[in-house]
Amino acid sequence: MHYRTLGKSAVEVSEVGFGAWVVGTDWWGDRTREQAVEMVQHAVDQDITFFDTGDVYGHGNSEELLGAALGEVRNEITLGTKIGYDFYNNPQAGHGELPKDCSPEYLRTAFDRSLDRLGVDHVELLQLHNANVGEITPAVLETLDTLREEGRVDAIGLALGPSIGWLAEGEFAVTEEFDAVQTVFNVFEQVPGQHFIDEIRKQATETSLIARVPHSSGLLNEQVTPTTELAEGDHRAYRPDAWYETGWEKVDSLRFLERDGERTMGQAAIQWLLSHDEVATVTPTFRTTDDIDEWAAASETPPLSPEETERVRGLVEANFHIDRDDGMDSLRSSVDGDDLVDVEKGYAGN
Repeated sequence: MHYRTLGKSAVEVSEVGFGAWVVGTDWWGDRTREQAVEMVQHAVDQDITFFDTGDVYGHGNSEELLGAALGEVRNEITLGTKIGYDFYNNPQAGHGELPKDCSPEYLRTAFDRSLDRLGVDHVELLQLHNANVGEITPAVLETLDTLREEGRVDAIGLALGPSIGWLAEGEFAVTEEFDAVQTVFNVFEQVPGQHFIDEIRKQATETSLIARVPHSSGLLNEQVTPTTELAEGDHRAYRPDAWYETGWEKVDSLRFLERDGERTMGQAAIQWLLSHDEVATVTPTFRTTDDIDEWAAASETPPLSPEETERVRGLVEANFHIDRDDGMDSLRSSVDGDDLVDVEKGYAGN
C-alpha cells in the first residue's frame, strides 16, 4: 500500500480507503455486526489506514462499529467522519435525504456525539456532509477552524452529494482551501471531478480529492453484468437500465487496461484515479473481504502508462464511440444539469 497526504495538513491516508457506509446500513448488503467488524479489521490487515464514515450512516451505527473495530489500532489509522444531517429529530424514510442543520451550534453538538460513538477525542478529518454552498457561512468556517485549533480535528473537508454535481460547492471548498473534497469520480463519470482538478491547478491550492464510487456502481469492477439481477433495495438499482447497457460496451473497450492479467478491471479503475496527483485516496464500496483483498492491492499494481492514459482520454472524448443516451442526465447534477452546462464533459488531465 502507498500513502498520500490530504491538502496542507500532515494527515496521511492510504491510497485505497475504507468507506464505512457499507457497514453502517443494509443498503449495500446484509451482514451481522460481527461480520462487519471482521470486514473492517480485515481491511487493516491489508494495510488500509484511512477509514471514512459519517454520523448519518445507520444513524450512528457506522461510527459505533468503527470505534469497536479499530480501538486497538487507533494510533495506526486515520479516521474521517461527516456531520450536517439532523437524523436526531427526523426519521429516515427509505433512501430519502434527511434535513440538514449546518448551524455552528448543531455542528458542535453533532461532532461531540460522533466522537463519543467513535470512542476518540479527535478525528484526523472532519467533513461537512453534502452542505449547500449557502449553508457554509463565515460562522461555519470559523467553527471548523476553531475545532482544528482545539486539536480535535487535523483536516477539514467537504463531502459532495448525494447526486453527482455540486459544482459551486466544490469550487467554494477549493477557494477556501479545504484539505479535501469528496466527490463521485471514475473513468465513466469524470464531471465534476475533472473540473475540480482544473480548479485546484488554476488556483494553485493544495486541496485533495477523495474519489468515491470509483467503479461506477458495479460496472468497472464487473459486479453488475448483463446477467446480474439486482435485489430490491440494492442501491445500484437506482441507476437507469441504459446506464448499464452502455456501460458494458464501455468496459469492453477498456480491456487493454488489464494488461493480460497484470491488473483486474477493478484495480485498473483505481489506478486511473491515482494517476492524478490531486487524488489522495479512493474509497471503493467493499461488500466482501474478497473485494478488500483485490482493491487494496490496486495500490501495488503497475501505474497507468502515458500511452494507456492517452488511450483512455481518446475513448472518453469520443464517448467510447457510443451514440446512445445513457439515461443519467437527470441524476448527474444538483440543479438538473444547469450547473454543469459549461463544464467540458471530457477527460481529466494528468
